Amino acid sequence: MVAWFVLGALSLASLTLTIWQWIEGCLFHFHEPAPRSGELASAADVAGNRRSAVRPELTAGARGVTLLKPLKGSDAQTEVCLRSWFEQEYQGPVQLLFGIQTDDDPAGVVVRKLIAQFTDADAQLIVCRERIGPNAKVNKLAQLEPLAKYDLVVVSDADVRAPRQFVTALVAAFEKPTVGLVNALYRLDAPITLAMRWEALAVNADFWTGVLQSRRIEPMRFALGAVMAVRRRHVRDMGGFGILADHLADDFELGRRVASQGALVELSPVVVDCCHAPQPWTTVWRHQLRWARTIRACRPVGYGLSLLSNASLWPLLWIGLCPGLWSGVGAGLCLAVRVLTAFDNQRRLTGSSAHLRWLWLALVKDILSVALWVLAFAGSVVEWRGERYRIQRNGTIELT
Repeated sequence: MVAWFVLGALSLASLTLTIWQWIEGCLFHFHEPAPRSGELASAADVAGNRRSAVRPELTAGARGVTLLKPLKGSDAQTEVCLRSWFEQEYQGPVQLLFGIQTDDDPAGVVVRKLIAQFTDADAQLIVCRERIGPNAKVNKLAQLEPLAKYDLVVVSDADVRAPRQFVTALVAAFEKPTVGLVNALYRLDAPITLAMRWEALAVNADFWTGVLQSRRIEPMRFALGAVMAVRRRHVRDMGGFGILADHLADDFELGRRVASQGALVELSPVVVDCCHAPQPWTTVWRHQLRWARTIRACRPVGYGLSLLSNASLWPLLWIGLCPGLWSGVGAGLCLAVRVLTAFDNQRRLTGSSAHLRWLWLALVKDILSVALWVLAFAGSVVEWRGERYRIQRNGTIELT
């Protein structure tokens, strides 16, 4: 009887948190309807020198923007993602700085091709050879930073494809002088393999609504690494990007340090896409495990308590360990709400209902999340871009 009430209470708590997250997603207003998967530009669309995004005439007094883009390697989506930054319809000056570690990096071939096509773009490819810390991404940022011309700096991951009005939306958020950093929600676009669909559900249904839920509890003191726009003076005041070279979660740390200066960290209402070539289970699992161990290192208490919000674990334990009419009804209600809210969250973010037949993955995701939660506390080694790191107790990392 005690187990029945305990598991029932935990199921109710997870149900409450699930509904709360869904409500936060409903309350967040995107700047424009999210395009459906497949309606965005594809590799085939852009292969033939399509340059319909001719840069508009510059507007006098418009804020200048510098994009820092650290790169390593390339896949079938790299050109599409990088091209989206050349095609921005922003009426101010935009400087594009791309960083690679070695001359023969395949990403360099893609960047050189785009620079040759967009001859009017203020773009450079920089070989960042110096290694100042274990975080390869930050190594490049630290070497690109001195070349930045403008006071508004945008840092973006290599796999991000941005809509053409995205820079305009980012800059608009800085009209409020107290804003120090603006980051964007992101979605995993067009997942192909089953493993990618599982990860897409985690991001497109749960991650962004979890961020909104966290923001409701307290102001954001972290950033989301897909795209971060920051005032350059805040970067200088914290000691430059190089100060983050020993941190795996450089995005989290950047947001924390900007917030500690008294500036606001905000979310852009425009969503970007993260695009990947087909990935097998092993690749996706390593990514999810790195993410879990990184969050655990940054917020150990919060991540430890996150198991309470697992909306499938507790109902399944309730009906499995305490079978009966009422536990069956209660558990069934919890699981139904979990699946339906996950579907609606994805629909809101992606603008599509194509994931309808993959609803059952919400339950699979929750069960696998339990394994990830255990492994997050059971080890400290992660793999990232072909390198292995050990996370230290203070959140810094070292190469293994």
